[in-house]
Amino acid sequence: MSAAETAGQPPENKMGYLPIPKLLMTISLPMMASMLVLSLYNIVDSVFVGMVSENALAAVSLAFPMQILVIAVGTGTGVGVNAVLSRALGERNFRRANKAAMNGILLALFSSALFVVIGLTCVKPFFASQTANADPEIYVYGVQYLSTLCVFSAAVFIQTIFERLLQSTGKAFFTMITQTTGAVINIILDPFFIFGIGFFPRLEVLGAAVATVCGQVIAAGLALFFNLRFNTELTLRLRELKPDRALIGAIYRVGFPSIIMSAVGSVMNYGMNLILMGFSSTAAVVFGVYYKLQSFIFMPVFGLNGGVVPIVAYNYGAGRRRRIYATLKLSVIVAECLMAVGVFLFMVFPEPLLKLFSASDALLVMGVPALRIISTHFLIAGVCIIIGSVFQGLGNGVYSLIVSVMRQLVVLLPAAFLLARFFGLAALWWAFPLAELMSFAVSSVCFFRIKRKILDHIPDKA
Repeated sequence: MSAAETAGQPPENKMGYLPIPKLLMTISLPMMASMLVLSLYNIVDSVFVGMVSENALAAVSLAFPMQILVIAVGTGTGVGVNAVLSRALGERNFRRANKAAMNGILLALFSSALFVVIGLTCVKPFFASQTANADPEIYVYGVQYLSTLCVFSAAVFIQTIFERLLQSTGKAFFTMITQTTGAVINIILDPFFIFGIGFFPRLEVLGAAVATVCGQVIAAGLALFFNLRFNTELTLRLRELKPDRALIGAIYRVGFPSIIMSAVGSVMNYGMNLILMGFSSTAAVVFGVYYKLQSFIFMPVFGLNGGVVPIVAYNYGAGRRRRIYATLKLSVIVAECLMAVGVFLFMVFPEPLLKLFSASDALLVMGVPALRIISTHFLIAGVCIIIGSVFQGLGNGVYSLIVSVMRQLVVLLPAAFLLARFFGLAALWWAFPLAELMSFAVSSVCFFRIKRKILDHIPDKA
């Protein structure tokens, strides 16, 4: 019997002793698989919408910046909870871990209330600003789609926070079940609600939103059940659902930079849509389709990232420096292999990928060179994503924020605007590799700074 068990405490979490290759794969593979399913759901969702019309696909593409914002608040809060909770477990502070979990749930409920208000008040002006000179049908489709997702956003926030609690204690397998179940239900319901099969009404783009909400509700219920039934390292009690200012501050010190970092992506997408709509709605659709397709490559890497954060945070708290470095090295190798697959697909098969979305001839002419150009930055992006996860695991999410702001707002948007204005639409896509090169440079500077200030001072316990 271990000393911890003798003292009446649970034995040490596996993040402190399992070999890093086995540990990283144990935690990350289920998350990578579930994220891959989620990316497939995003693609299939848009495939069905594309069958309605190009206007329908344009509406979903223009809604994406607000969807990013919803995801940003949910996942950013989850990242903060994940880091605080995992570090508390590494320090054997189980009371703090429980309180962090309950405050995370409370923050998820507050976030959902915020987006109900946004859905009721901000969606119409949001779409009006992007579609002033476009087909009015795009505006109607977009408002229907996005209002539904915002008003019923509680499901996605609850799902996200309970999945993060499972990840924080090394039970990522259950998150694969919840995310996969939600995505599969969404895919199954999409054609019924979009096209009105059987007794289902034909809702077109609104039907895609309804199917999404149904999948999220069921996934949230499963995530709650798995925590109550299997997450024995945490004790969730309704009477403890009360705010703790110190813990909320600790959560957002890590999570808020992540929220802002993703929100920067929302601003970038919105700005890019404005630039592209100046050419045509087809140009905006190319950008939207690219984002759907690149998620097939990036989402598994983000799943890997979700495994890196708790491992780094736990071993930071436990004082095991070598395990942090081993995690970093292995995760970079895995991320680069995944990104290499993405480069191959985008370079060799751009036309078949675009035809998945019922692409018109005009969409193919614009989209094929765009996919090839943009994919040149994938390998650099893989390294930057993993370095960012180390920043978060060490409680320095602000470095990730700096990198994101520099890449998307300081370089990408201005470069896209200038390239489009002086050299035309075809040149705009080169802004992506240019921005990623800058991201790598800034990430490297931040990493060596955090190495000098934190990593080099972590004791290397057995």
